[in-house]
Amino acid sequence: MPHQSTSPPTRFHRSIFARTVLWAIIIAAAITACLWLLTDATIRNTNQIALERAVDLDLAGMVDIHASGGREELARRIADRLALQPRDGQLAHYLLADTAGRRLAGDLRQWPGLHAGISESGPIALPGGGSAFARATQLGPDLRLLVAHEDHDIHALRRQVALVYVTGGLLATLAVALIGMTAAHRLRTRIERINAAFRHPDDEALARLEKGSLDRDEIDELTRHSSEALARLGRLAGAQRETTDQLAHEMRTPLMHLDNRLVKALAAAPEAETAARIADARQEIRHIVRMLESLLDIAASQARRGDRHGLAPVDLSALALRLGELYADSAEESGHTLKLAIAPDVMIEGEEMQITRLITNLLDNAFKFVPVGGTVELRLAPGPSLTVCDDGPGVPPADREKIFDKFARGSEPGTQDGAGLGLALCRAIAERHQLEITLLPSTRGACFKVAPQARR
Repeated sequence: MPHQSTSPPTRFHRSIFARTVLWAIIIAAAITACLWLLTDATIRNTNQIALERAVDLDLAGMVDIHASGGREELARRIADRLALQPRDGQLAHYLLADTAGRRLAGDLRQWPGLHAGISESGPIALPGGGSAFARATQLGPDLRLLVAHEDHDIHALRRQVALVYVTGGLLATLAVALIGMTAAHRLRTRIERINAAFRHPDDEALARLEKGSLDRDEIDELTRHSSEALARLGRLAGAQRETTDQLAHEMRTPLMHLDNRLVKALAAAPEAETAARIADARQEIRHIVRMLESLLDIAASQARRGDRHGLAPVDLSALALRLGELYADSAEESGHTLKLAIAPDVMIEGEEMQITRLITNLLDNAFKFVPVGGTVELRLAPGPSLTVCDDGPGVPPADREKIFDKFARGSEPGTQDGAGLGLALCRAIAERHQLEITLLPSTRGACFKVAPQARR
């Protein structure tokens, strides 16, 4: 699987807009549920108040009938009301009894536990099942009356209201979800345009940002600021590259002129000591030029870290195999052994020349410190994962933390050669390609691994 060079857009479940829509849905559902609970409580309380008022009104009417017509008239009226019960609505129940609780009139057969002397009220159980709200009162020394009303309509009403709320809540939640997802998609598209420009800050991406900054809201303001910042960074990076290129030219040209003069001096056949000194001077010049080129390469790679412009698919397997075969011939001549373990079809998005420089620097570094008869191994696995290991003296523990720094050289004898820029350049090239280079723990020799950067 080739190394993915671009950062994928934020997944929906990790998007702040998705979480905002989800919270909006949850809040809409919670508000609907709270409104239903409030409405249901209001319905039950209102119904209870109406039921109590109906019972009290009915009871007051019965008391008036008793006061004007006596016990017999009250009994007849109770019988009439029981005979004329409404088919729909509240059913009334009555019990006219003496002080011993014996029934004189009404459809209730047993006096409930309500105190008639204080006109106590409350729910009672009905003989046929169910319950009713009742109130008792004392009509005389040997007479008491109980009036009770059932309520069958409240449950149906509550079910209807609940159905209305469920339906309305679902529709409201669905509307919030659709509107929220539409708005979130538009916002994600606008933010993704900014993220895409940061991932690939090329002219096309900057032009899209410029078109998207219409000063309508805060995101447009962010878009405009991002476009300006990226353009400014591009100008700074261009100025930096132009300056370093000019500096390299201004330094390389006189050095090469000086080298040419030394070549002419050698052509004049000077004395042996003079010729040796001239050769040493030419070696120093070449060393300075190589160091200058390495420093410029490091600066250029660091300046373009994260910039995907100019990258193209590279067959890393073919490149590693070609370099391995090239170094195998040199290793045989120098008395070393080079082992290759290259997996096929490993691809990467990158600059082929820079990746070539990365691999050759690691191989050069290995052969430089491995004594004659030693072994260097180049391995490549999907990921990609590139490893260069040797069985040489390895890296001293005191140097393991600083070997990738510029001008860092070993502290032990035999590790002072060179300018200390090879591994620093390897790290810069790796970071340019969103890779990281690490020194793996090993019991013998040194083992360097180049692999994709860990997600943070």
